[in-house]
Amino acid sequence: MSTTGYGELKIFSGSAHPKLAAEIAEFLGVTLGQARLRRFPDSEVSFQIDENIRGTDVFIVQPTSNPVDQHLMELMIMTDAFRRSSAARITAVVPYYGYARQDRKDKPRVPISAKLVANVLSASGVNRVLTMDLHKAQIQGFFDIPVDHLFAAPVIIDYLSRQQIEQLTIVAPDAGGAERARAYAKRLGGELAVIDKRRSEDGTAEVMNVIGEVDGRTCVIADDIIDTAGTIQKGAQALKAAGAARILACAIHGVLSGPAVERIEKSPIEKLIVTNTVPLSPDKAACQKLVELSVARLLGQAIRSIHEETSVSSLFV
Repeated sequence: MSTTGYGELKIFSGSAHPKLAAEIAEFLGVTLGQARLRRFPDSEVSFQIDENIRGTDVFIVQPTSNPVDQHLMELMIMTDAFRRSSAARITAVVPYYGYARQDRKDKPRVPISAKLVANVLSASGVNRVLTMDLHKAQIQGFFDIPVDHLFAAPVIIDYLSRQQIEQLTIVAPDAGGAERARAYAKRLGGELAVIDKRRSEDGTAEVMNVIGEVDGRTCVIADDIIDTAGTIQKGAQALKAAGAARILACAIHGVLSGPAVERIEKSPIEKLIVTNTVPLSPDKAACQKLVELSVARLLGQAIRSIHEETSVSSLFV
């Protein structure tokens, strides 16, 4: 790959997702950077770069997935090491941006953690951020450095289009996800439905009302993050009760905490399609309903564009 004003391209990985970093490096035709990431007996991070990176264009691949705090601290310490070793530019490649769900003060006396994380990344020496499907797009504005915000929708849409699903309805799991579901429906030529979730009058249970035509149709619930899978499980049950013939689900970030896999297994969902922005543990990957799609090529194309100073916007279509 050509050298630009920021020097030679270097890809390094934290401990969060070395497999994804290796896939990206393979796509770009470069070797993963040599470094030692260890921990002291008291769990502090020990990091040393094992090659000369003076005047190079460094990309650190590190989603802030579980354990979030550990991976975030690793990213900051790695960034500090690269900054002190005279890297020309440091780009944090954060396919999954943790702490994004607290992005505003919607209750008294709460933090805006999405802004705090943006601050600490900048303070550690990150010059640029490459991320994917932020929980809210306006989080880009929390940074005072350039942010390239990619969307993994083309990867999921490509997979769904190859399934040649007839009588397709894309379902938003809540009103907030209607815009995403509408974009999927438009690209796939499907109908749109929305699950309206509200508390019952006595406040004891959630009532799921399905808005849109789902009877006898193949429904795909489209979300950005699946964490404990409670919402998507109840949504699938509501769709089944409304007469859906088949139910699938897709999400960009398969966080899948706690009882998530068990809930998916017991739900009417045939397949749960996720991307590899977050690594799946072996027990999760063993779930027969899970389909994992790779975003390595998309991230690799963005890294190449950033390195060569060409447009990244072509990847948004």
